[in-house]
Amino acid sequence: MKLITVAGPPSSGKTSVILKTIAALGLPKGSVGVVKFDSLTSFDYQRYDEQQIPNQTAFAGKICPDHFFVSNVEGAVEWGMKKGLSVLVTESAGLCNRCSPYVNGILSVCVIDNLSGVNTPRKIGPMLKYADIVVVTKGDVVSQAEREVFAFNIREVNASATVLFVNGITGQGAFMLARYWQDALDIQTLRDRNLRFTMPAAICSYCTGETLIGEMYQMGMVKRVEFDDA
Repeated sequence: MKLITVAGPPSSGKTSVILKTIAALGLPKGSVGVVKFDSLTSFDYQRYDEQQIPNQTAFAGKICPDHFFVSNVEGAVEWGMKKGLSVLVTESAGLCNRCSPYVNGILSVCVIDNLSGVNTPRKIGPMLKYADIVVVTKGDVVSQAEREVFAFNIREVNASATVLFVNGITGQGAFMLARYWQDALDIQTLRDRNLRFTMPAAICSYCTGETLIGEMYQMGMVKRVEFDDA
């Protein structure tokens, strides 16, 4: 089974890109599945159900979504294997810009939209820097100059990534992305594989449910700002 990891900021068009790319693959119904990892809520399962795509949705809730993903992605692979899928796509939303859900050896796709601002690629961090492919959406509503500046800033952050422009409505560009998916590595498990980048620390008092503000309530790994004197 081929595993594809798709990540990106919320509402960047990840689900639309996945749907158009699955259609471009041309595989039999039910042979491509999706596991969506989100923070609080999602209605994307309805779009997958409409296309008869096997899918599961998992919510991190009060758990850090990045740690939640890593703790459950192996289970997602096992689910895909039991389903007899040819391709499994994990879709990660709600990740902070400090994080990256990518695994060594697994095709990793970052989806960002052209309307988020030309400097956005410099703000996203490891989620873009360690991606194999960067997919840019909503490029049809900006000028050619804006698209070129956006792509340039992507390459400043990740010079080795392939940059593709995909229209989530018409599907333009999805065929090329599907070609890369077809060449992805076949796996049976993720056990003993390494993440491409470390997860954030999650061992402070607020991680365990503390809500009171004040230095006396802050324990564990805490980072404080040194403000200039007035």
